[in-house]
Amino acid sequence: MGIQMQQAIEVGKYLVTQRLMGRKKFPLVLMLEPLFRCNLACPGCGKIQHPKEILKQNLTPEECFKAAEECGAPVVSIPGGEPLMHPQIDEIVKGLVARRKFVYLCTNGLLLEKSLDKFQPSPYLTFSVHLDGLKEHHDQCVDRKGVFEIAVNAIRAAKAKGFRVTTNTTVFEGANPQEMQKFFDFLGELGTDGMMISPGYSYEWAPDQEHFLKREQTKALFREILSPYKAGRKKWNFNHNPLFLDFLIGDKDYECTPWGSPSYSVLGWQKPCYLLNEGHYETFQELLDNTNWDNYGRKSGNPKCADCMVHCGYEPTAAMDAMEPSNIGRSVGALLGMR
Repeated sequence: MGIQMQQAIEVGKYLVTQRLMGRKKFPLVLMLEPLFRCNLACPGCGKIQHPKEILKQNLTPEECFKAAEECGAPVVSIPGGEPLMHPQIDEIVKGLVARRKFVYLCTNGLLLEKSLDKFQPSPYLTFSVHLDGLKEHHDQCVDRKGVFEIAVNAIRAAKAKGFRVTTNTTVFEGANPQEMQKFFDFLGELGTDGMMISPGYSYEWAPDQEHFLKREQTKALFREILSPYKAGRKKWNFNHNPLFLDFLIGDKDYECTPWGSPSYSVLGWQKPCYLLNEGHYETFQELLDNTNWDNYGRKSGNPKCADCMVHCGYEPTAAMDAMEPSNIGRSVGALLGMR
């Protein structure tokens, strides 16, 4: 399992503390978006569809630190846009690491290799490189030739300098299960520290709305993709709680935990979650207190939530389930490399 032991222990302590304090709604991962600008225009992403005056804006390091402290989540994921385009991204990362946050800096890899000297290897810092498949498929997904090779070379360079590097992969409708399995084999040979997978989510502003998965499609596709892994024939190194993988293939039936991965950007705290454009609050507490959470999730009847199985909503649910006595043994076993 790709999650390192130190992170698993500290996140576990955090979850136990929240439970002992009787808190029902609390964050696990802060999705910190310091800018929306990007050097790619992927058809499945809507971030760069924001108006130009928004695309020009950056969060300051102080705003990032305030959001992390206000939220209190032990893990901070920094997506974008492309975070490495932020002129102070090294200062932001350094400050979050100093606050003992587990930082996942998400990048398409185009600027990673020449940016490595800005950062110091740390157990609290992981570069999460976006790769949706092998060369031809990935370059098609990002709508630019040559991106796969640049990203792979950057991964090798980062690993050579001692950095933790994982990958994040979005699986869309029409993905070839056998090709995805070859891709996972390749990532293992590349020496990555883990890989994260998620079904393509129906992001409202994305130019391409034709290749998002429905719920039953997701289960069937991931059952086929993960069948060698579940049967023990492959030792792929996933950066997931194993219970989330059970959810993807339909062996677990979870409800969404939308407050588990709140998103903060130049616009404020996004309501209700990373994927829906329904406005913003100024403070995290306002997000918790003023959102009608009953309007979201599969059982709510909200059509926007009906087919969503994306990690930012369901991984926090799986994390809480892992704390149940019946699942602790399996979660620990996964950390130790056992089934």
